[in-house]
Amino acid sequence: MEAVKHELRTDSLFTLAGTVGVGKSSLTNRLAEALEMKPAFEKVEGNPYLEDYYDDFKKWSFHLQMYFLAERFKQQKHMHEQGMGYVQDRSIYEDVGIFAQLQYDQGNMTERDFNTYHSLFEAMVMNPYFPKPDVLIYIDGSFESIMRRIEERGREMEIQTPRDFWLDLHQRYQIWINQFNECPVLHLDIDYYDCFDPDSIKSIVRALEKLQHDPSQRRLYLS
Repeated sequence: MEAVKHELRTDSLFTLAGTVGVGKSSLTNRLAEALEMKPAFEKVEGNPYLEDYYDDFKKWSFHLQMYFLAERFKQQKHMHEQGMGYVQDRSIYEDVGIFAQLQYDQGNMTERDFNTYHSLFEAMVMNPYFPKPDVLIYIDGSFESIMRRIEERGREMEIQTPRDFWLDLHQRYQIWINQFNECPVLHLDIDYYDCFDPDSIKSIVRALEKLQHDPSQRRLYLS
């Protein structure tokens, strides 16, 4: 992907959010290349709890969420020390607002564990190493489109996960993003953009400029 001329700050942080299978990693790569910034990815490979979690949600959900929270904070600290200029794959806000809450609501995490997790999250986000994103890029799509992408990706533990789990997750994201107000939000629909298309990337960059430069702009919808 060729670089796109832009007027965004070089120390910006753009964080991608969205349910499993919407293409966050692909867009993170392409957008980082276009902006000449660094990509920051969610650590999945080498996660000591992930496969156990998919086998037994109730036993391993707290361990998994604590692992992700620690890794996310370490990543945030590293970006802060580097002076930012990053496109980040997944936000820490989803960890607490979507995944930990889901496990608690479904009885897979005790109230004691959930309160401990939530207390640690609050301590982390008040830390000077935790700057808010300049823009949260929220990637969305129809449930059927997302399920098709999950199947095409071919991760066995995701394919074997019951469809009802993914539907619940999709619905929770719809509620969560409408309540999110930590920073400006750019909404993208996976059925109406292509991260491998230079024109699509340019449209996203122009939208980021609008949100960063105009304080009155809090949400934009790109489709």
